[in-house]
Amino acid sequence: MYILSFETSCDDTSVALFEYDKLLSMDTASQIKIHEETGGVVPEVAAREHANNIFKVLEKVLILSWIKLNQINYLAVTVTPWLIPSLLTWITVAKTISKTLNIPLIEINHIEAHIFSNYLERSELDIHYPLVCLTVSWWHNEIYFMKDMFDFKKVWWTQDDSAWEAFDKVAKMMWLCYPGWPIISKLAEEYRIKNNWKSKKLFPRSWLIKDELNFSFSWLKSSVKREIDKRIELNWKLSEQDKQELAFEFQEAVTEVLATKLVNSSEKFWVKTVMLSGWVSANDRLKEYITELIKWKDIKFIYPIKKVYSMDNAAMVGINAYYKIKSNKF
Repeated sequence: MYILSFETSCDDTSVALFEYDKLLSMDTASQIKIHEETGGVVPEVAAREHANNIFKVLEKVLILSWIKLNQINYLAVTVTPWLIPSLLTWITVAKTISKTLNIPLIEINHIEAHIFSNYLERSELDIHYPLVCLTVSWWHNEIYFMKDMFDFKKVWWTQDDSAWEAFDKVAKMMWLCYPGWPIISKLAEEYRIKNNWKSKKLFPRSWLIKDELNFSFSWLKSSVKREIDKRIELNWKLSEQDKQELAFEFQEAVTEVLATKLVNSSEKFWVKTVMLSGWVSANDRLKEYITELIKWKDIKFIYPIKKVYSMDNAAMVGINAYYKIKSNKF
């Protein structure tokens, strides 16, 4: 059984090919350099680039796997949520191939696919339910309670901005490149290595009300902006030391909240497994923080095996489709 999967919910054109649950090949065309000019993704530009990249990426995946298009048994494509112009590009291609080859088309939810990225290069027996999963990417920042593989309920979520968006906005405030979280994380690690200091808690932790497990990062962004303005007023600009310190303190504020609320949610639901998914699951400090919090607890921590699986990619769509086929859930 061969599954061809597509992911174009935002600005990455990604195609993957599976034989059952084994990833044979994947290729992803990034648009980051194009969107650096505007400091963020422009939907119409992203859709145009998807159209330009579609067949080059598809052809490369087929060549790498030595599989022909007419050997494919199932197609899988992200249909929701995120940028409609980007989604429609690949939905159109997927529907055309599906009709032409007369094979089933499996529609995939982008956030669910991020959760299933944890099954890439793992057996389904490696993940024990029930569990709680934190998803952190562009506009979504949520905690799900999962009774089993396909029974999950969103229980807490961001009240305003996601952590990813906060990383992007803070990077923009400091005139750093897009996207924000990789450069913020890099500067934060440089500061930590040089100074070996714990956080001074320069910025507030957005706990909301007592025992509240929803998220809010808008006031953290405001606090960072005030600190940046204060330093510029004193020195006319941000020094490299300023950027490193601000990145470090900001990242500590975000990761402490994300990690603490994820672990606290496991205690509320009496579960023994916590899971992480989405772009920010590639953040080493976040994974380190969660690991520290569960060190003396009987809790297993699961996150994507490779950083590429944390990002928007067609492999997570394909593995999601595989388990839908196996469980007859499509």
